[in-house]
Amino acid sequence: MANHDSSYKYLFSHANMVEDLLCGFVKEDWVKDLDFSSLERVNGSYVSDDLRGRADDIVWRIKWGNDWLYVYILLEFQSTVDRWMAVRMMTYVGLLYQDLIQSGQIDNNEMLPPILPIVLYNGSHKWTAATNIKNMIQGIPGGLDKYHPKLEYLLLAEREYSDVALSSLNNLVAALFRLENSPTPKDLLAVVRNLLEWLSGPKQASLRRAFTIWFSRVLFPNHFDKEKRPALEELTEVENMLSERVKEWNKQSLERGMQQGMQQGMQQGMQQGMQQGALQLLQTMLIKKFGALPAEIETKLQNATKEQIISWSEHILTANTIGDIFGH
Repeated sequence: MANHDSSYKYLFSHANMVEDLLCGFVKEDWVKDLDFSSLERVNGSYVSDDLRGRADDIVWRIKWGNDWLYVYILLEFQSTVDRWMAVRMMTYVGLLYQDLIQSGQIDNNEMLPPILPIVLYNGSHKWTAATNIKNMIQGIPGGLDKYHPKLEYLLLAEREYSDVALSSLNNLVAALFRLENSPTPKDLLAVVRNLLEWLSGPKQASLRRAFTIWFSRVLFPNHFDKEKRPALEELTEVENMLSERVKEWNKQSLERGMQQGMQQGMQQGMQQGMQQGALQLLQTMLIKKFGALPAEIETKLQNATKEQIISWSEHILTANTIGDIFGH
């Protein structure tokens, strides 16, 4: 789990990832007024009064007009939904404000900066927890609710996005979500090739490395046997490994298909052979008992199903005439 968390946090320590996160997944008008050239990673370790720290949180700030907007990204990697996430987010936002005040970044004449709290969730179960703290507090008649805190976080549940919607974005975060949801090596390879195209410049070396580490620590342990996972240093090595895996996967699929076809053919041949043998036995018994068979009966026998052959065979011993068997 530690490798899992740190690999994601390494990815979102890059400004390109945060920009694509905001542009691709925050559907708000104010996003178009952000100055992405001002994106700046800020301290993400806060200590509350009881000395319990929040270390390595992903916190960025960006200019929104003349003011700063703080983007608080909480990377959530639980397999189960955290019912109390709204409480946690309210606490973390309060600690961030407290840190800004205590560090002197906000003076007594300034307003607190806006904060966008984001939860990235990649669990397989649907997220059912409240996204606003106000919805978790019991209501009491008489106006007490006006004192209740109100803080909502933005939930991005990866598995709620279709591959068609994600592939149309040409977006690094969308590519990450697609990688999480890709069922086969072939699907993974297509996304990796997109990443190699987008991250081809020398300035993108660190982000290429971050995706490579993510593959090594997060994705490949879930998709490949340990002995088939070499140490990876570059994203091109990921592409090569997946290319070989796709060839192997296609070969295995072809072999499985051929094997299934042969098995089905053998079964079908055996069934046909058994049916033909039963038919010949029935014809022999009919001729022995009733003599030469009329053309009409021969036609019936040649077109008979397995069930009809069995039924007719069962009636031979008790039949007095051939009509007793064939319903004449």
